[in-house]
Amino acid sequence: MRVTTSKSKNAESFYITKGYINDKGVSTSTIIRKLGTLQELIKEHGPTRDDVMAWAKKEARLETQKYKEEQRTKAVQITFHSDRPLAYDQQIFYRGGYLFLQSIYYSLSLDKTCRKLRDKYKFKYDINAILSDMIFARVLEPSSKRSSFNVASEFLEAPTYELHDVYRALDVLGNECDFIQAEVYKNSHLAGKRNDKILFYDCTNYYFEIEQEDGDKKYGKSKEHRPNPIIQMGMFMDGDGIPLAFSLFPGNANEQTSLKPLEEKVLSEFGCQKFIYCSDAGLGSEKIRNYNHMGQRAFIVTQSIKKLKAEDKEWALNGTGFKRVSDNIPVDISKLPNDDTGLYYKEEPYTPKTLHQRLIVTYSPRFAKYQKAVRDAQVDRAQKLIDSGSIKRNRKNPTDPARFIGKIAVTDSGEAANIHNYLDTDKVEQEALYDGLYAVSTDLLDDPVGDILSVSEGRWEIEECFRIMKTDFEARPVFLQNNVRIKAHFLTCFLALIVYRYLEKRIDDSYTCDEILSTLRGMNFADIKEQGFMPTYRRTKLTDKLHEACGFRTDYEFITKSQMKTIQKKSKGK
Repeated sequence: MRVTTSKSKNAESFYITKGYINDKGVSTSTIIRKLGTLQELIKEHGPTRDDVMAWAKKEARLETQKYKEEQRTKAVQITFHSDRPLAYDQQIFYRGGYLFLQSIYYSLSLDKTCRKLRDKYKFKYDINAILSDMIFARVLEPSSKRSSFNVASEFLEAPTYELHDVYRALDVLGNECDFIQAEVYKNSHLAGKRNDKILFYDCTNYYFEIEQEDGDKKYGKSKEHRPNPIIQMGMFMDGDGIPLAFSLFPGNANEQTSLKPLEEKVLSEFGCQKFIYCSDAGLGSEKIRNYNHMGQRAFIVTQSIKKLKAEDKEWALNGTGFKRVSDNIPVDISKLPNDDTGLYYKEEPYTPKTLHQRLIVTYSPRFAKYQKAVRDAQVDRAQKLIDSGSIKRNRKNPTDPARFIGKIAVTDSGEAANIHNYLDTDKVEQEALYDGLYAVSTDLLDDPVGDILSVSEGRWEIEECFRIMKTDFEARPVFLQNNVRIKAHFLTCFLALIVYRYLEKRIDDSYTCDEILSTLRGMNFADIKEQGFMPTYRRTKLTDKLHEACGFRTDYEFITKSQMKTIQKKSKGK
């Protein structure tokens, strides 16, 4: 709507008009409302013509809003014919769940990062569209790059590039992997304050469907016990469960060697100087602890009680000296009921070599009960293996029931020895000593125990991140062979994880990953006679949460083409 005027010999009249295209394709306009003459309006909205014009423009804006609201709420009538066949190659099904991921993608300014890459390399294809579509497809229907291109063709916004452009973009993304990670971290502060004062670190590995080692794809200890070559990933996550940075390293390398290069990148390129490093015992060697004791850094790492020195282990296993974490009241843990839900601790100075530390041992009756139940089931399985005689040798899994099976060689006549298998009750009793116990070591000598334990308990989220990447985003097996493109593949998986985690945080913690992903994957639309779209999904409390979190709605009975374009713009922050 706009304000137009017409002048006659005696007066100047003001109108609100609306432009449109007539049946002949000619642009014209129609009068929506006559406001009056300048002489009439100046009495009420004057004293000058400019004042009258300002008032008239305000009225035009109100008319525009009123028209849009009427268009949104008015009934739509569309005619269908039962004897008219479908048109050839007409697309009816469209995926809309990506719109919510797109809202996060643009809030992280990934489009601006892609613009920097375009300016640097001077390519003509749209790398922003390629990267965003690969991320969205990884969340909504993880598959190969070719299949992801087909998935993206079902989005409400079709790809503006060709398949060969995707493979070209992989080379750029792989080579600029570190730059993109640093940019995402820097821009993430625009989406909210990062909890980067606590950084969790862990490693995992991914297998390849190949038979021979090639490049960094080496034979190593697969987390999934597969015989294929693997590549390893180290990843930092912040205190809120948002991934921060990752790196890849050969499958046969010691994972402890992966930490320093990535941490140096976080220190220099990300600007993180003051943080608490938190990891499990496998990534908490004395060398790593010393490294994270420098500067403004500190550490909290899991400590294996079994690997403590004899006197420290004896102290840890002794049931005396425990206090309740919540109020520091001394407690005799031997008198606690099995259904007690409290957490208890004791601590002592700890200097395994040269670095002064603090060893904190905790006891949880509920955890002890759980461990006993698991072990009892394993003991039963071990006894069944003995009774059936189906015992496999050389089992190395530390949770395998066969670890409770002992063997002795006996003879009846002093000649050939027979192997006799038996249930090793001594080993069962030895493991029972550690039920409910957990230990951490830290160089934070003055911080409250409750705060230290609270940080350590957050380690489960980085394991959850790896689970989502492997299972829900199907990051493995990996079929790419080129090292640069392999890095690009894991970059898209990593960015998809960041986008998902931010969306998850925007909603709340009451929904599981499966619930959120299945909802996003089901938020699809049907094109109705090219007039607009009809949602084909079920409205739920979760879909309401998604709409509220992202600032737009797609759950109307019918959405016109223009309304959908507005939704798409809103999802991009425009």
